[in-house]
Amino acid sequence: MKENAWTRWPSREALSREGISRSLCMLAWTVRALVLGLLLWGAFSDGHAGGWRAAAGAGGVLLAAMLAWAFFRTTLQHRLWLSLASLALLQGLAVVAHISGFKVAALVMWCGCAVSALERLPPAVALTAAGVALGSYGAVNNDDVLTAVVTGVGLALAGYTLRLDAEARGSAQRLLAQERAARAAEAETAALAERARIAREIHDVLAHSLSAQLVHLEAARLLIERGGEREQVLERVVAAREMARGGLSETRQALSALRGELTPLEDFLNQLVGSADGAEITVTGERRALPAEASQTVRRAAQEALTNVRKHARGAKVHLRLDYRPHQVTLDVRDSGGSPGELTRTGAGYGLLGMRERAELLGGSLEAGPGEEGFVVTLKVPV
Repeated sequence: MKENAWTRWPSREALSREGISRSLCMLAWTVRALVLGLLLWGAFSDGHAGGWRAAAGAGGVLLAAMLAWAFFRTTLQHRLWLSLASLALLQGLAVVAHISGFKVAALVMWCGCAVSALERLPPAVALTAAGVALGSYGAVNNDDVLTAVVTGVGLALAGYTLRLDAEARGSAQRLLAQERAARAAEAETAALAERARIAREIHDVLAHSLSAQLVHLEAARLLIERGGEREQVLERVVAAREMARGGLSETRQALSALRGELTPLEDFLNQLVGSADGAEITVTGERRALPAEASQTVRRAAQEALTNVRKHARGAKVHLRLDYRPHQVTLDVRDSGGSPGELTRTGAGYGLLGMRERAELLGGSLEAGPGEEGFVVTLKVPV
């Protein structure tokens, strides 16, 4: 249900001192000091106050200060009845001051009540309270009607101006708080995204390295079970050891990538192709540096594609084609096909799925399926 504008309180941000500039703070304290000075002057000057009258006047000023403080606190807490009680006591004190001869102090309190009510109370209540205060001020003032009306309108405009200024300041404070919350949420989201990226990097490196080692170790196990020659078994074990070393090197590269220390993509792919038998690479388009995440996606897709060739089409010829386009980079990996080996079932089968998910996170795509001769993997990443 929408709140009625006439009964809506000014926001707590508007009623508090938060967000007030140093110059405005100095101006506010100057006004308070001026009002207090007028009250004291009125207490000691009106009616040639002396003795007990001066003491009573000073006590009245102290009481007025306490009631004003109570009014400011209760309005900050949006407690209507306590706020009205404080305001009523202040106006009653002004009446007593006027009857006792402290006319200047009474006028200052009536004016202050009117301005403060318009600034800090809900509009409907503020207009009523300000009307009572300004009516009392006009009734006891000896000025002509026009002067009283002009003075009352001026005081009302002053209170309304202060209200608008406070509301604007409160809105700015709320926007600032929302901006801070948005920045905190953005920082948290960035941290979570970075954690996810680190997790993907570690998973991809370990999955590639351990999968390749598993291929060779499984081959060694099968050779041992079938009574294979010692040289063949040793060859597989040595290959697994080399894969372990390569995995350690890739882990170091991944850590360097996380620190933003990536080797050029073409150099990495050339090294990858050089370590694979029967593989070659072609680079087309205008070569340029890619964002770290896009570059890592291309690297991991190439590694996974070559690993699948070793597992499912051992001995096949492989051709990698890296194509730089204006708004995307494309990696195409094609093999010439081959008979599935005994190690086809090794691994969990999640490699290409992980690469597809990584590409989709960047707004790209990964397609994998049979080609004219063998298997084709095509990765497209926007840059």
